[in-house]
Amino acid sequence: MAHYLVTGGCGFIGSHLADALLGDGHAVTILDDLSTGRLENKPARAELVVGDVADADAVRHAMDGVDGVFHLAAVASVQRSKELWAETHRTNVGGAVTVFEVARTIRDGASVPVIYASSAAVYGDNPNTPLGEDCVPQPRSAYGVDKLGCELHARVAWEIHNVPTVGFRFFNVYGPRQDPLSPYSGVISIFARRVARGEEVEIHGDGEQVRDFVYVGDVVRFLMASMRKRPQGAAVYNLCTGRPTSILMLLDVLQELCGKKARRLHRTARPGDIRVSIGDPAKARAAYGLTCRTGLLEGLGATVSWAVL
Repeated sequence: MAHYLVTGGCGFIGSHLADALLGDGHAVTILDDLSTGRLENKPARAELVVGDVADADAVRHAMDGVDGVFHLAAVASVQRSKELWAETHRTNVGGAVTVFEVARTIRDGASVPVIYASSAAVYGDNPNTPLGEDCVPQPRSAYGVDKLGCELHARVAWEIHNVPTVGFRFFNVYGPRQDPLSPYSGVISIFARRVARGEEVEIHGDGEQVRDFVYVGDVVRFLMASMRKRPQGAAVYNLCTGRPTSILMLLDVLQELCGKKARRLHRTARPGDIRVSIGDPAKARAAYGLTCRTGLLEGLGATVSWAVL
């Protein structure tokens, strides 16, 4: 069995990935500064290094002896990248470059492969949906620009430094452990908790914005399959379902699952928000022979059950 580093492993996606890796018999080290990750998310058998992903010494300590890296640590918020531009840039781009740099120098003779999280935010508000990986990036937020920067640095990591990388452009990932109390969290976790508790729901804009929601368990399956395939090169894939869901449709389904109606409070649309975001999953499906198999009802049911606990 192998030993893997998961940066951001106490967070939403990272903790699910760490659980799955341990379940397959692998050893797991987590690097997390606990700014948004939670200790209760950490699997008991995972080693935790508390540190900053942009700190080379912390990354080197955490990466010592590992066979591969899943780099998920980031400030994953368009709104926060607007409020704390330089700070989020340091974490998102500086952290990725630090991980790639250590991956090329940590052991003699071979680089450590890195699977990392990119984002559909690199596409911006592109009406040519479903969005394929060959669409010209046109990010509208500092977060999207940072994620595009990570992809470009990943290409440098491979072409100049021989570090194999695979980036996944996550669309709207949801599921248990996504913090519903954070103003920067995903719409599903926030809506699920508020609907279940009979609280009012804020909708930015008219609610007709369309998203491609992908369940966290499917994301984990693709991440693990990518590492098993032994990355070579600097590939980038969409991680999505290809199925569109509007914000108002999402709210309707959550109300049906919870058996409750929520009062809708419409707010002004936020600058940088995307109107339509639907991905084409064909390239990742062909590469790994996988699909995002969890339907919206099944995924929302699991999320609601967790949110009301």
